Amino acid sequence: MFDLANEILQTLKHNKLRTALTGLAVAWGIFMLIVLLGIGNGVINSFKSHNLRPGNQKINVWGGRTSKPYHGYREGRNITLKKDDMLAIVNEHDDFVADVISTEWGKSTPISSGTHSVNDNYTGVYPSYIDLHNDIKIIAGRFINSRDMSGKSKVVVLSLAYARQLFPPDGKSALGKRVNMEGLSYQIVGIYDGKWNREVYIPFTTAKMISGNNDDLGNMNIMLKNLKTADDGNRAEQAIRNTLASRHDFNPDDESAIWLWNQFSNGLKGLAAMNILNLSIWILGILTLLSGIVGISNIMFVSVKERTHEIGIRRAIGARPSSVLSQIIAESVAITTLFGYIGI
Repeated sequence: MFDLANEILQTLKHNKLRTALTGLAVAWGIFMLIVLLGIGNGVINSFKSHNLRPGNQKINVWGGRTSKPYHGYREGRNITLKKDDMLAIVNEHDDFVADVISTEWGKSTPISSGTHSVNDNYTGVYPSYIDLHNDIKIIAGRFINSRDMSGKSKVVVLSLAYARQLFPPDGKSALGKRVNMEGLSYQIVGIYDGKWNREVYIPFTTAKMISGNNDDLGNMNIMLKNLKTADDGNRAEQAIRNTLASRHDFNPDDESAIWLWNQFSNGLKGLAAMNILNLSIWILGILTLLSGIVGISNIMFVSVKERTHEIGIRRAIGARPSSVLSQIIAESVAITTLFGYIGI
C-alpha cells in the first residue's frame, strides 16, 4: 500500500500541469453543484417559510365594481362589504372557514406624542388580525383584545420604529404613554416589531365609531382550515364568492364584483414553480459535474497512452493486469478525492 501511494505521488509530481488541470475540472464541478443546490434550497426554504405557513392559509376579500348586468341591475355597480357578510361566511362555511376571521378599516392621520409626531394610517382591526399576519411580533405589552372591542377603547398598538420616533431614543418608555390622533387621546398598550410593517392598530369598533359607526367593511381576512390541495382552495374561494354574490345580488362569475386573493392556492402554485426550479438546478449541477468527469476521463486516457512503455516493462517483469489497472484507478481516486475536497 505504501509503495502504491508513493508511486501515485511521484506520478502526480511528474505531471503537475496535467494534475492541476484535471483537479480544476473536478473541483469546479463539485463547487458549482454545491453552490447551485445551496442557492436553490435557500430560495425554496425562504418561499416555504413566508408563503406556506399555517397563518398563510387565508383568503383576503375586497369589494369591487360589477362588470356584468344581473337580475335587472346594470354593470358598474359598486359592491361594498358589510359586517353581516363576515358573520354569514363564518356560519355558512364552518367546514373550511376557521373561527379566526378579521377585517380592517384605516385612515391616514398625524400621530403625536406632544413633542414628536409621525404621519401614517391608523388601522382598525379585530383581535384575530394578529393570527392572520405573521409579520407582527409583540415585543412589549399586548395586541388588541375583546375587551377593547366591546368597550370601543381608545388604545393603540405601535410599531417599534414609530415608538422610537415618538418617544426617543429607544421607544421602550412608550408602553403606557398616550398619543393624540384626530383630536382624541389613545393609550399605547402594545409595541410590535414588524420589520417593514409600521401600521398603527386600534380596535375596529373604535375606528368605526370615529368614522360614523356604519356597517361598511374595507376588506375581510378569512382564515381557512382543512385544506390540503389546490382544488380545496379553489372550492373555498368559489364558495365565498357565491355567498357574497347571493347577499349583494351580483353574478357569481363576475370576478370584478369582488376581489379575492387566495394565499393558500397561490402558495401551492408557487411551490410547484419552486420544485421546477429545484429540478433545473439539479440538472445544471449534474451536467457541470459531468463535465469534470469527462475531463478527468480524457486526461487519464492520455496518461495511459503516455505510459505505454512503462506498462509494457511492468508486464514483462511479471506485473498482473489487475495491478496496473489498480494503480491507474488509484491515481484517479486520489485526484478526485483531493480536488473534490477543495471544491467542497
